Parts: sequence; structure tokens; C-alpha cells
Amino acid sequence: MRNMRVLLLTAIAFGFVFNTAAQVQNIDTLSIGDNAKAGHYIRTRGFQMYYEIYGNGLPVVMLHNNGGSISNFMYQVPYFAQGFKVIAVDSRAQGKSADKGDSLSYEMMADDVNALLDSLKLYQCFVIGWNDGAITGLLLAIHHPDKVAKLALAGARLSPDTSAMDDVAVTWAMQYYRSIERLSQTKDTRNKSKVVRLLSYGPHIPADDLKKIACPVLVIGGDHDVVLPRHALLIASLIPDSYLWILPGAGNAIPID
Repeated sequence: MRNMRVLLLTAIAFGFVFNTAAQVQNIDTLSIGDNAKAGHYIRTRGFQMYYEIYGNGLPVVMLHNNGGSISNFMYQVPYFAQGFKVIAVDSRAQGKSADKGDSLSYEMMADDVNALLDSLKLYQCFVIGWNDGAITGLLLAIHHPDKVAKLALAGARLSPDTSAMDDVAVTWAMQYYRSIERLSQTKDTRNKSKVVRLLSYGPHIPADDLKKIACPVLVIGGDHDVVLPRHALLIASLIPDSYLWILPGAGNAIPID
């Protein structure tokens, strides 16, 4: 029964019942990520952070993948907005969260989310993260535990090497970063470079830090994900109150697929 509840909650969390959600909530999914009515900016920690809010109720925070935006959760936002207050965030230097700084790290992004939730006076949130958003979610739970009641992660990893990712993906990430570095340095290429750099040089989360996470965590992976299923198993094994779901036939784009 416990496993059935976990699977049901996971199915809901990642939008497998989204077909009627947009109709119920009357949200144009194509506007998510660029919705003037739902969108807000906050000046925090040296940059303009963009986020959108939908619905009412207990807070659900959504954190997107590397180089993505709020629009990555276009199928999840309408469903959750039926019964929750959804806070969907454009991470620093991505989406509409413009950042002129030279540096970018997962720790910075976790601290950004913490600052946003402080400004909104929100605590004990449900947090859903995908890839970079999953890493940010882990760091939020480790360093700002008052902000996270429960955590759902897809494609999380602790390191940038072949212990966590498929060796082809590791090689591709490094080559992609180097190709961007060779481009003429414009404002856009500099920003893209620091975002892509995260794939090759971060994160570096000590295993012992995961043992500090006190909230329940659902670790989700695909059996064809570039983040290795055995790495998802490692993450789940290190978190005291964790659940693991490896999706058959799934790759890296779990929330979109």
C-alpha cells in the first residue's frame, strides 16, 4: 500500500494526468513562463529574479533544468494550481532572470530560491526539481531545511563525472562548453557559457550532506537517463526518508515526456 501511494503521488507530481488540468484551471499552457498576469520580478542577491504564481493553497515550488525556464513545467503547473499555490521560478541567468554577473553555481541558485521564499514569507514548501532544478532542490533541503517540507527530484546528481552520468554525456557536456567558449564573446554567449559550464564542473555535493536531509524525498530517474540509474539509487540510499522510482523506457526529459 505504501508503494502504491508513492507511485500515485509521483504520477500526479509529474503530470501524467495533465490532459484535463489545463481545462479545469483555465490556464493557457503556452503562456506559462511568459504570463504577464502571473509573472513577478524581485531584485535579490544582485540580479532580477523572475517567477510566476498560480493557484492557492500550500506552496509548491518548481525548479527547471539547465538552460530551461518556467515553461518546462507547462504541463505540471495547471494540475497543481487546482489545489496548491504554485511558485515556478526562472533560475539565475536563465529564462527571464537576467544576471550580469560572471559566476554561477548551484549553491548560488539554492540561495536565490531561499531568498525568494523569504521575501514571500513561505516556509515548508513542496519542491519539485528537474536536473539542475533537482540539484538546487537538494541543496535547498540541505542548507535551508526550513523551506522544504517534501522534495521530488528527477535527474539529480552529486557530481559532474562518470560516477553520476553516462560517459558519452560527460564528453558531450565538456565539448559543448568548449564550443561556446570559442565563440565571439557577446553578452548572450557569456551568459550561455556560465550556464553550460555547470554541466561539466558541478555540482560537488558530499555524500554525507544528504544524510542531513530531514524531509521525505522522492528520487526519480529513467532507466535510459544520462544520469545513471545506479546514481539515483545512491542518492536515495543516502537520504534517510527517501523513495526511489526508476521509470522504464524514460530518458532525461521526464517532466516533458
